[in-house]
Amino acid sequence: MIRWIFLDLDDTILDFKGGEANAIRKTFSHVGLDPTDALVARYSAINMAQWEALERGELTREQVHVRRFEILFRELGCSASPEEASAYYMSALAAEHSYLPGGRELLDALHGKYLLYLASNGTLSVQTPRIADSGVGRYFEAMFISEEVGAVKPTKAFFDACFASIPDFQREDAVILGDSLTSDILGGIHAGIRTCWFNPKGKTGREDIRPDAEIRDLSQFPLLLEQWNQQ
Repeated sequence: MIRWIFLDLDDTILDFKGGEANAIRKTFSHVGLDPTDALVARYSAINMAQWEALERGELTREQVHVRRFEILFRELGCSASPEEASAYYMSALAAEHSYLPGGRELLDALHGKYLLYLASNGTLSVQTPRIADSGVGRYFEAMFISEEVGAVKPTKAFFDACFASIPDFQREDAVILGDSLTSDILGGIHAGIRTCWFNPKGKTGREDIRPDAEIRDLSQFPLLLEQWNQQ
């Protein structure tokens, strides 16, 4: 019987990719670069690679923030300060808090039926205003942000810290829903809880990371929970 649900925030409930694109375009304009679609896409690819390195324990969060701009500016031959660009970008990103289609409806559907917990690797100074401005905080029993927890998804240490703060928690009655195989799904597997991969674009999965379920639309998740609870 599923009782506890861990929800990723970015690109699961809130539209991080859209917010990222808006914020990075503003940042490029600020440092004198033309914010083309190609440049935004290149930044996004570099950024993702740095966050994956963080998940593997190869970089610190602070290194990620600056390194993504260092790499991009080096490729472009841009003399702008990576540190200044990072600070401007983080401020712009903190103001972005649009929901994904179905995100608010999902929270409304789950709230009151299950105990909901936010599980995010996002930067605290960015996530705090986004959570406040979007109103998602009222849905959660607690919000676990990796900077505060002291560990990142997908490490077992992150989830162990979360579980330790939840009264009477039972792993067999918990699930995590998230869009990232390497963060949310692998983390849930390490933690010994059920996993559901939110994969709206139908990306190809990985043989070494197998979720218990996969959905394309957030409206499918409450139905999946009902099916599991009837088994």
